[in-house]
Amino acid sequence: MAKQTSPYDPSTEGARTDFSDQMSYGDYLSLDAILTAQHPQSDAHDEMLFIIQHQTSELWMKLAIREISAARKAIHGGDLRPAFKMLARVSRIFEQLNNAWDVLRTMTPSDYTTFRDALGPSSGFQSYQYRLIEFMLGNRNHAMLRPHAHREDITEMLKAELATPSLYDEALCLLNAEDGIDVPADVLNRDVSAPYLADDAVIAAWQKVYSDPGKYWSLYELAEKLVDFEDYFRRWRFNHVTTVERVIGFKRGTGGTGGVSYLKKMLEVELFPELWRVRTAL
Repeated sequence: MAKQTSPYDPSTEGARTDFSDQMSYGDYLSLDAILTAQHPQSDAHDEMLFIIQHQTSELWMKLAIREISAARKAIHGGDLRPAFKMLARVSRIFEQLNNAWDVLRTMTPSDYTTFRDALGPSSGFQSYQYRLIEFMLGNRNHAMLRPHAHREDITEMLKAELATPSLYDEALCLLNAEDGIDVPADVLNRDVSAPYLADDAVIAAWQKVYSDPGKYWSLYELAEKLVDFEDYFRRWRFNHVTTVERVIGFKRGTGGTGGVSYLKKMLEVELFPELWRVRTAL
C-alpha cells in the first residue's frame, strides 16, 4: 500500500500566507470593487453573463485606448519600434474582444428575452470608450457625440480627441517626411475633426512603399501593423453583427438603433482606406 503523504504546504518553501499587514493579490487588483460591480436588474440567469461580457470588454478597451494613444505619440516622434509593439498588442486585444462574442453567443434568444426589458434604453451603442477608439482611429462622426451629451466630462474628452490628429493622420505625416514620397498638402492640412476621405495621391504614396519594402522597411512595417489591426477590428464588427442577429434577429436595439441594420452600416467603414486599396494598384 502506498504511503499517504501530507497535502502540499507552499509556506514551507517560503510562500507568504499572512497578509494582515501586507498588500495581497486582491488588494492590488481591487478585486472587492471589481467583483461586486455586477448589479443584475432581474432574476434571469443569463443577465450575469451579459453584464460580465460587457464589463470585461470595457476593460480591454481601456487598455486599447492606452496603447493606441502611446503608439500615436511614438509615431509622431518617429520612434517606430515601440509603436510596432503597441500596435501588435492592440491587435491581440481585439482578438480577445472577438473571443468574447463566442461566450455571449451561448445565450439564446429565449435566454435574452428573460431580462432584455430590464436593460431599458441602455446599449453598447453608448460606450464612450468604443467611441473614443473610433475617433482615435479616424472614424470621426460628430453625430456620435449626442449619446454622451448628458455627461459634460465625456463630451469634452471626445471633442478634444476630434481636435487631435488621428493615428492614421500621424502615419501620413511620417509617410510624407520620407525622401521621395509626397502626401498632398490638402490631406496633411485638412480639418482633422472631419471624416477622412481616401485620396488617390495617398494610394500612390503607399504604392512606393509597397513597391520597394527594402528601401522603406519601417514605413512598410508600419503599414502592415495598421492593416493587421484593422483586420482584427473588422472581425470584431462582423462578430458583433452576427451575435446580435443570432440573439435578437432584426429587432430594434435597446438603444434605439436599427440593431443589425445599423451594425451592417458600420461594416462598410474603412479606417485606413489607402492601405487596403493600394493592394489593387500593386
